[in-house]
Amino acid sequence: MLAEINDFLNNLIWGNILIYLLPALGIFFTVASRFVQFRYFFKMFRVLRDTVHDKEGHISSFQALMLSVAGRVGGGNIAGVAVAITLGGPGAVFWMWIIGLIGMSTSFFECSLAQLYKEKDGEDSGVYRGGPAYYVTKALGQKWLGVIISILLMITFGFAFNATQSFIISTSFESSFDIPTWITGAVITVIFAAAIFGGIKRITKFSEVIVPVMAVGYLLIAIVVIALNLEKIPDLITMIVTEAFNPSSAIGGGIGAVILQGAKRGMFSNEAGLGSAPNVAAVAYVAHPVQQGIVQSFSVFIDTIILCSCTAFIILLSGVYVPGQEGVQGVLLTQNALVEHIGPFGGYFVTVALFLFGLSSMLYNYYLAENSVNFFSKGNTTLFNGFRVLCVALIVWGSFQDLGSIFSFADLSMGLLAVINLVVLAILYKPVLKLIKGYDRQLKEGRKPVLRYNDYQEFKIDKDTWKEIVDNINDKKA
Repeated sequence: MLAEINDFLNNLIWGNILIYLLPALGIFFTVASRFVQFRYFFKMFRVLRDTVHDKEGHISSFQALMLSVAGRVGGGNIAGVAVAITLGGPGAVFWMWIIGLIGMSTSFFECSLAQLYKEKDGEDSGVYRGGPAYYVTKALGQKWLGVIISILLMITFGFAFNATQSFIISTSFESSFDIPTWITGAVITVIFAAAIFGGIKRITKFSEVIVPVMAVGYLLIAIVVIALNLEKIPDLITMIVTEAFNPSSAIGGGIGAVILQGAKRGMFSNEAGLGSAPNVAAVAYVAHPVQQGIVQSFSVFIDTIILCSCTAFIILLSGVYVPGQEGVQGVLLTQNALVEHIGPFGGYFVTVALFLFGLSSMLYNYYLAENSVNFFSKGNTTLFNGFRVLCVALIVWGSFQDLGSIFSFADLSMGLLAVINLVVLAILYKPVLKLIKGYDRQLKEGRKPVLRYNDYQEFKIDKDTWKEIVDNINDKKA
């Protein structure tokens, strides 16, 4: 009965609320900001290059981007795209692209907001904290809602998703290399523990290494596949666009199913608007909140437009996909496609890629949960270490437990988190529009933008945090 209730609520939230609310708000944010994700697109590279670094060891915008990409890029890019194509056909890829481009503006808004309302994690710390729980509490004065958000984040990402990732990785290695799940689980646990007991700075350093390696490696494999099938690319893109509006009769549910699958997998993959990425965006040391909004918008582009497209092209160019065929989907479909392209090595590569994607996602998930613990008790070392031990234990347990029902419950808690976050964003869009105007004005003046924090006191921001950042930047200029 509990499973049926959970499935009903999941279908209600994801299939009847978020499937409309996310695109609607994304379109609203896009229009209200004058297409900010496209206007600022090429500024993303300059922002990463010019990001200010502090001698005290603050986390850079690039490190925050890598940690964010670590969370967005995961099983959804390998298995999720395959599921979308299996259930929605090639046309689902087109709608995945659309939801990604729209989601870039939503991510910009939520991450700029997280930066604006961030706070320092202790007097002598070089780390910042922020996210939906913080801007709900500060901007709206609703701490009880911040508590609910923090609990949902902790359950979803710290416990359920990480334990499930451990199971997926360990069983994949058992299938591909005949390695017992307990051995893979032990390796994951050691790496995971070494990262999280070093705090957010060590987590970002791990992500700074792992994410570029896994993303570039996967991209290179996709480039090889595309190069081997270059003459087929124009026809493939034509097929994707055509099937988006006129799907094959083998796809049950017609165009509605195509749009639904593309949108759902796009949302699951890039997490724009779901309230998770802002927790990471807030930690970056930047001169103006818009800078991190730009960078996090780029994170969505990397995830959906680049890496999801890699998987789609690998599958659709292989010939292993058969419209309407059941039984072969998810990771297996992607593995079969790569084996078809480059031989047995392709299957092994998918397993290793899944390991790296999964490990980086676990570090990201842990940070979201840690941020939630910090919301309840700032700087309590005993509490943090106890929480870390629990998270490590769940990694070990998850490596040999099929946690499908727990993962389904986590989908529900994430859906509730997304609904709350989107409603809050709809209420708090004005501060972000003011941030954009201020940023544009300073660019026109020929200045490198810094937050003029006195202009935003009406929004109840932490003035001392921003005064310290701006004063430090001005001292360096002098």
